Amino acid sequence: MIMLISIIGLIACIAILFPQVRQMIIHLAERMIHKKIFLSQIWFETLISYALGGIFIILFFDYCTLTNSGRLLVQKVKQEFKDCLIEIDFRSLLKPVLFLSAVYLLGLLTIIRANQLYMDDISYAITGHREWYNWSRYLVVFFSYIVQPEIRLTDISPLPQLLATPILALSSVLLVYIVGNKKITIVRLLASIPLGLSPYALESLSYKYVPVYGALAILTTIVPFLFITRKKAFFFCSVISLLIVCMIYQIKVNIYLIIVVILCFQAWNNREKNKKEILFFIGSAAVAFCFALLFFKFFLMIPHIDVYTSTKTLPFSSIIVGLLSNIKHYALVVNHDFGLIWKIGIVLVLLFFIIKSVQQSKQRKIFSLIVSFVVIGLSFILSYGLYSLLATPVYHPRALTGFGVLLSILCIIIVSDYKKIASVVVIALNWCFFIFAFSYGNALADQARYAEFRIEILLHDLSVLYPNQNEEGLTFQLKNTIDFTPSIKNIAKNYPLIERLVPKRLGGEDYWNQQYLRNHFNYDPIRTGYNNSSEDFSSLNMPVVLDSYYHTIQSDGSRVLIILKH
Repeated sequence: MIMLISIIGLIACIAILFPQVRQMIIHLAERMIHKKIFLSQIWFETLISYALGGIFIILFFDYCTLTNSGRLLVQKVKQEFKDCLIEIDFRSLLKPVLFLSAVYLLGLLTIIRANQLYMDDISYAITGHREWYNWSRYLVVFFSYIVQPEIRLTDISPLPQLLATPILALSSVLLVYIVGNKKITIVRLLASIPLGLSPYALESLSYKYVPVYGALAILTTIVPFLFITRKKAFFFCSVISLLIVCMIYQIKVNIYLIIVVILCFQAWNNREKNKKEILFFIGSAAVAFCFALLFFKFFLMIPHIDVYTSTKTLPFSSIIVGLLSNIKHYALVVNHDFGLIWKIGIVLVLLFFIIKSVQQSKQRKIFSLIVSFVVIGLSFILSYGLYSLLATPVYHPRALTGFGVLLSILCIIIVSDYKKIASVVVIALNWCFFIFAFSYGNALADQARYAEFRIEILLHDLSVLYPNQNEEGLTFQLKNTIDFTPSIKNIAKNYPLIERLVPKRLGGEDYWNQQYLRNHFNYDPIRTGYNNSSEDFSSLNMPVVLDSYYHTIQSDGSRVLIILKH
């Protein structure tokens, strides 16, 4: 039976490789839905990749089920998984998970209370479409039908945030378990808070529809290290976990690399493993990582070009220069975003990490000092992950969550059986992050209040000037953007990141600001006649039809320019 299914699957996958077969499938689909289907060249290439990936999976499955060596390999891996799971006392993890769930939920309280559509949420609320497959996030689509088994998405917040909190809590507990040599204490749990409540992590948790999937991706990158004592189990779990992460939220794979570097350093510094064992572990992790990402890239990923980011990597001829430039920009962004208190706390954490590493090292002290600096630098680079290799990387806060995970790991290490002053520094820093989460949630609500006030005034004036919603020929264009509220400006004096986290919601070139105005207030001319072209209405010197404290409206009868005032 397995052989028959495999043969049918192989025939189907091979057939898709022929253009005539692909065209026949498209024509059949068009006849079934009574609609013309237009597929770009990228989609045809993606379909071929799916077929090649299917062939690989079928052949590997046949090897594991139909050959003696394959069956033996499966049995060995299964036994290693069982042995590792038996060694873990899962009951001891329950109370820590409940404790951190309460901490994370409290930290998200003001974000949940703000109850704001955040960026992409605007599109989901309007269309109800699950468009994550366009970004190769197939498992997000799959899990979204489990969380919300409906044809179209609707706003079910705060359920996604509530589901994310125990997943983040479990991720923190497992990170403490792995990095802290299986010893879990309250202080170590509190030290892990940046994993879920670092300033960068807050953006992912601000969304109404997807925070649970981002949390799941973080958990999935940590799980393989539960099997680190069994070589085959660790390798296979790493490959599967990384593939899962790539089909949920690709940037989270950098967490895997950070943990590998830190664990290798600990094993070397404490002489827990010899050089051969460490090199084997690095090689195994590297092969698993490269295999998973290459498989995803060539067989599963839909390439994206000319959007707000791109899957296009740096050209080989300039990869070093481009890589250094991206890393430098990343460092500058982090330096800009973090306030003085945060920077002082982070510097102290790094100092304690270096001092502890040298003091407790079983290697030569000078070597330990040098390697400590190298590990910090390498981990920082890896915290930005594969974005550093892209031709057009992004620096949105949600793309920098690896920095929070790195900080969480370092905090766990320095509070583990070390000086109490280190614990005080870590708790103080994490308390600052915890408090910032409250300020951020309140800032979201305050900016939304102000933006809707400005939108109401604007739409009132437009409805008076142009009362006929069916009037044709009107084209609207916005110039400038509204300012932040005084409370956000006050927060920004200490924490500049707040201005990158809180959307202004009206004006500017931000796509989601435009979507919010055009689609959420049922004013049809704005929705149907919004001009987003390169034509600049401000250069036309049109007559002023209304000038108020908040905006100026110019029009020549067919074109309308709205100039927002701060």
